[in-house]
Amino acid sequence: MSRSHPSPLPFNVLSSPARRVAMATLLLGCPLAAQAQDDVAQSDTVVVTATALKVATPPMETPRAVSQVGRDELDKRAVNSYDETFRYRSGVQSAPYGTDNGVDWFNIRGFSGKDSTYQDGLRLFREGGYFWWVTEPFGLERVDLLKGPASILYGEAPPGGVVNAVSKRPTEEKQGQFEIQGGNKDHRQIGIDTSGPVADTDNMRYRMVGLFREGDGELDHTDNQRVYLAPSLAVDLSDATTVTFLASYMKDHGTPSKGFRPVEGSLEDTEFGHINRETNLGEPDYERQEREQIALGYELEHEIDDTWEFQQNLRYSSMDLLLRAISPRAELDGRTTARDLTYRDGSYDAFTVDNRLVGKWFTKDTENTLLLGVDYQHFDVDYQNGDQFGFGNIDVFDPEYGNYTPASLQYGVEDKKEQIGVYLQDQLRLNDRWILLGGVRHDSARVESYSEASEDDYDETENQLSFSGGVMYLGDYGLSPYLSYSESFSANVGRGGPDNEPYEPSEGEQWEAGVKYTPDWLDGYMTAAVFDLKETNTLYPDGGTTQPQGGERRSQGVELEGVGYLTEQLQLTAAYTYTDTRIDLSEDEQDVRAGLVPRHQASLWLDYGFEGGVVNGLDVGAGARYVGESVNTGGSGREVSSYTVYDAMASYEINSAWTAQVNVTNLTDKDYISGCDYWCYYGESRSVIGSLKYRW
Repeated sequence: MSRSHPSPLPFNVLSSPARRVAMATLLLGCPLAAQAQDDVAQSDTVVVTATALKVATPPMETPRAVSQVGRDELDKRAVNSYDETFRYRSGVQSAPYGTDNGVDWFNIRGFSGKDSTYQDGLRLFREGGYFWWVTEPFGLERVDLLKGPASILYGEAPPGGVVNAVSKRPTEEKQGQFEIQGGNKDHRQIGIDTSGPVADTDNMRYRMVGLFREGDGELDHTDNQRVYLAPSLAVDLSDATTVTFLASYMKDHGTPSKGFRPVEGSLEDTEFGHINRETNLGEPDYERQEREQIALGYELEHEIDDTWEFQQNLRYSSMDLLLRAISPRAELDGRTTARDLTYRDGSYDAFTVDNRLVGKWFTKDTENTLLLGVDYQHFDVDYQNGDQFGFGNIDVFDPEYGNYTPASLQYGVEDKKEQIGVYLQDQLRLNDRWILLGGVRHDSARVESYSEASEDDYDETENQLSFSGGVMYLGDYGLSPYLSYSESFSANVGRGGPDNEPYEPSEGEQWEAGVKYTPDWLDGYMTAAVFDLKETNTLYPDGGTTQPQGGERRSQGVELEGVGYLTEQLQLTAAYTYTDTRIDLSEDEQDVRAGLVPRHQASLWLDYGFEGGVVNGLDVGAGARYVGESVNTGGSGREVSSYTVYDAMASYEINSAWTAQVNVTNLTDKDYISGCDYWCYYGESRSVIGSLKYRW
């Protein structure tokens, strides 16, 4: 049985007047150079990640909250949709808008994670009106979640956190896997993953990952087919230099399953009853979802000498998208509601590169790691817009399709983003007890937006200075408290408000404190954290065509998380999250509880592996996910009820090569609302997946 990866935690504190003083203290504690090299202090923590600090560091020795989900857990829970990844981790609300076969959704610490997605440390763009990159879980080795603002290393980023997918890489040993899956909702999947040395060489390795998946969506008459290929090649150019080439291709073809529901008929009773969760309120014969995305890039590592190393990540990505999706209005008139059409046809190109120089110095009592970096991002989307309001009415309790006039594309739109950032970060380890962290970054971000339907073209450049800092004490008995501060900013495209003025950049800041615990008696970890996070000039939905820009969005919370083996055969994964998120909507609506965000979430998963006897090789697991009550957006205070969903799995290792497995999500087929903003969304119905794997 494999061990799950470690995770992190936060804590709330300090007010704004103390902020700069505390930051100065943290930064002064992190000198920019140390002395001569000596013996390297080794960590007992096996798992390392570069997501939190862009330098490979054990998460339990990082003064930031970092959760991880590895390949074994993704397989164990049969994760086929990216937003299912963190269902059993703290701080994340997975799929808040229900199951969507076109987009992955996260809320992190009470903030949208729409722009939080990265892969291999480089941003995956979700811009330009529904041109959102989709991540395929089968192609991943691990997923890391850095909670809280991360602009110090990643530039423009939302305050909730960063989700970084780590691609499968070539392996030195020859290995492979072939898998077939089948299930309800006409789910069918074939996957292959093979890697090893190229032609028995010792300096070149390959990996090929391929997948075909098809199945029905949550709504009647919706479906999707996906083809995915991800080849990679690692080449040792010398003893000091390695380059890994990474590529991927994915094509989706189907009918979108977007579960927008009027509040009446879903959250509230009507005289006609409730809208069935599988009822399609669109036009299945007209709606389309065609997405084709390509990524090409590489990672370069070069050891300059015993002290310095140069690292470079580069990726070019492109997407072609045709989307016709119909959504009902949020209001219901008796039995009928009007509908609106989202219609986009276009493509985007994106280029990202991150250059890093890493220096390490050692003395008898210190270990110092200096990170200097320059990164660049460029994004350009060009599409035709055919959005239409009032796209025919529908009876939500007895829909009859065909009451519409096909729309035509109306006008062209082009959006551009360009960002260059320079950053510096220093980690100082003292006497194998204290870890001090400080960083500073400057960004210049240019945002352009042009539309044939408007004379209000947008071209703005924003300059931003971001800080971060942290301190951690590596105590006895595996108990390590920490305190950290971090900032974020987001350059907002477009205009809003009563005078249609350009949006101001949104800025976030967070204080976080917590404890990470890795006791000798547990093969695992436990974390506890508190955070105080806020964003100024925040954007919020109001049910209209543009988002107004409010004063401030604040989120405070507590996160508890633990993963470990209670015995050699019994593994426990547990998490609890308390989040209180509030927002200023207008001059008259201040400190309103934010919609869609539950105050309480909890999850528990138990996995038991049998050894010996006739049940040798049998592994069974069961989990429960509780999501507390929330409210719908807009300050009306209408409550969305809490719910609990149960999951289960059983796998049997037939021999060293063959494994059979069954997974059931929402075991009792509970009918529930996952959340409401100005619309409401039903949660995922029961899913049953059976799989057969062959490994060599």
